[in-house]
Amino acid sequence: MHYAQSAGGSGSLMPILMIVLLFGVMYFMMIRPQQRRRKEAESMQSALSAGDEVVTIGGLYGTVTGVDDETVLLEVAPGVQTRYARPAIARVVTRAELPATPATEDADTVKE
Repeated sequence: MHYAQSAGGSGSLMPILMIVLLFGVMYFMMIRPQQRRRKEAESMQSALSAGDEVVTIGGLYGTVTGVDDETVLLEVAPGVQTRYARPAIARVVTRAELPATPATEDADTVKE
């Protein structure tokens, strides 16, 4: 009789452990990767600058001509500019070339 009570007690613990295990698997397989992708998209969208060639979520290719806090101005054809919300930019195809900064001092020389 004592055996039946202890077996019933540990049996009710199994469903709770299965639920906790299921939530743990869901977190590592679904929620965590989605959070990482969201952070990557936000950092890409915040790093947009004039001259970048981008693709919108609708598949439109364009070149960034202007950026402000909430919107991006794209040139989709010569002389045709359209305004998009930053989250509408899906990916950057090519980054704008940054102007090379002239070296003022050689790395091997020591300043005295």
